[in-house]
Amino acid sequence: MHILWWIIVGLIAGWATGKIMKGSGYGTLMDIVIGIVGAIIGGFIMRFLGFAGQGGLIYTILVAILGAVILTAVIRHLKK
Repeated sequence: MHILWWIIVGLIAGWATGKIMKGSGYGTLMDIVIGIVGAIIGGFIMRFLGFAGQGGLIYTILVAILGAVILTAVIRHLKK
């Protein structure tokens, strides 16, 4: 069941990141992957800043979007 939540959060975060970053997107599968990796990156950032990792689904999605936006910015910077 946890895998399903990771996929759902990854999909939402990947989609939202595509809208925020105004790109052509990477496709559904890569949006999920970027969202999941973004959730991990966002979790590290939030822990580093001293925020607890307990906040429910909305908190998780917002943290995943934060991490996915950072990841997408880094990917775009490296592609140039």
